[in-house]
Amino acid sequence: MAADQDGPTGPDLTQGIAIDAISDGGSVTGQADGEAVLLVRQGSEWFAIGASCTHYGGPLGEGLIVGDTVRCPWHHACFSLRTGQSLRPPALKSTSCWTVDQRDGKVFVTGKAPSPPMPGGSAGRARHPASVIIVGGGAAGDNAIATLRLEGYAGPIMVVDPETDAPYDRPNCSKDYLAGNAPEEWLPLRPADSDRDQGIERLAGRRVTALSPRDRRISLDDGTTREYGALLLATGATPVRLPQGVVGADATVHYLRTLADSRAIIAAAKDARRAVVLGASFIGLEVAASLRARDLEVHVVAPDKRPLERVMGAELGDFIRRLHQEHGVTFHLEQQAREIGGGVVTLANGERLSADLVVAGIGVRPNVELAEAAGLALERGILVDERLQTGAPGIFAAGDIARWPDPHTGERIRVEHWVVAQRQGQTAARNILGLGQRFDQVPFFWSQHYDVPINYVGHAEQWDDIEVDGDVAARDCTVRFRKAGRTLAVATVYRDRESLETELAMELAAG
Repeated sequence: MAADQDGPTGPDLTQGIAIDAISDGGSVTGQADGEAVLLVRQGSEWFAIGASCTHYGGPLGEGLIVGDTVRCPWHHACFSLRTGQSLRPPALKSTSCWTVDQRDGKVFVTGKAPSPPMPGGSAGRARHPASVIIVGGGAAGDNAIATLRLEGYAGPIMVVDPETDAPYDRPNCSKDYLAGNAPEEWLPLRPADSDRDQGIERLAGRRVTALSPRDRRISLDDGTTREYGALLLATGATPVRLPQGVVGADATVHYLRTLADSRAIIAAAKDARRAVVLGASFIGLEVAASLRARDLEVHVVAPDKRPLERVMGAELGDFIRRLHQEHGVTFHLEQQAREIGGGVVTLANGERLSADLVVAGIGVRPNVELAEAAGLALERGILVDERLQTGAPGIFAAGDIARWPDPHTGERIRVEHWVVAQRQGQTAARNILGLGQRFDQVPFFWSQHYDVPINYVGHAEQWDDIEVDGDVAARDCTVRFRKAGRTLAVATVYRDRESLETELAMELAAG
């Protein structure tokens, strides 16, 4: 998803706009020197920053202003109105910041403000670890690196990453990139020379084979060892494989987790006419939509009665099924594959589906083997405290592997979503530096199905009531998941503002 690349519209803010034209807490999107600018009034203060989110170009003027920040309506990134700095992922880059002047009853945008100085590290260097090792270079690991340097950490940072690709926009691997709507050049999250500029030692294509919390040492796959002052485990998750009972599954099925996986599916799709997707998970359905965009015939096979019902409920599950059917996807629900081979997928009921390409999306499992072997406490993930620290001194965990005490549900939860992992990487980095920051952000994710985005805030593994406001079929609705009278999560379709307001209300309720 990206905003249209037309030129900026709205008033020329360099020519001034009447002060009383914008109410307190209000904003206007205009232009200055050929760029789109958001002008915001907060009490006696005026702010002006770039009007587009630096993630996918969302219109910040349609977002939510909270104090001296603004939140993007699309994927809930947050920017400082004072500096333009990106405060919360998924946006990683700052937006422009502009100076503002008042005179003669008008307010003027007068030019770009100089970049603010980099923070110096409020924790104090005496509390910084001698070195930091990060295991995993995905969402959590990448944001931890950036935050460590942003907070003033000058010590050595080493990243051990089993992938050889530089940090990239993983959600796009099942969405626009897989569909052929985004070039691979869009995927890198950092400039090519980012590691060199930040003094990062990256061991790409390498693995940690053992961890000794007592000695504060890791062992690498080449037999060498390295000591750490602080360690962040950000090992992510691995796709669940089809059961061994499915004949032919090992050699003929694609799974999607990495950029390399997405490339392989794209290559296979070029010569394919029919695809079978096993699993009606988020990944499975996004793959189905992407392959339909490539004009393949697509069949989805899943044991569920309806897609995504365990996460989204019956109403949204039925809506998602109909949406995919409208785009040509054929569902085979309450079914599973029995045998795969010879260009055919045979189902448990004996039905045979022609398939030039088979992709499985039946879930993921957290990569906790390293932590388990090291004796760290596990419970369907690695147990961490509110600061994302494990029970072992100096060892933190973030992302898909971390199970933390969530202040919103009052339970320990583990969430397998991109934005949560990014934000946890930031929090873990700050706590590595002794800042004592609680991870209390509301979980958020989005899923894109053709032209329909679904935003989800909160976390509800179980519920006893679902409230639907609006019309699901008309693609204008809010769905609340409630348990014991409390709203645990809210899904919205084309109600971006309400999604932002819900997120803020949950934050305030948790203190």
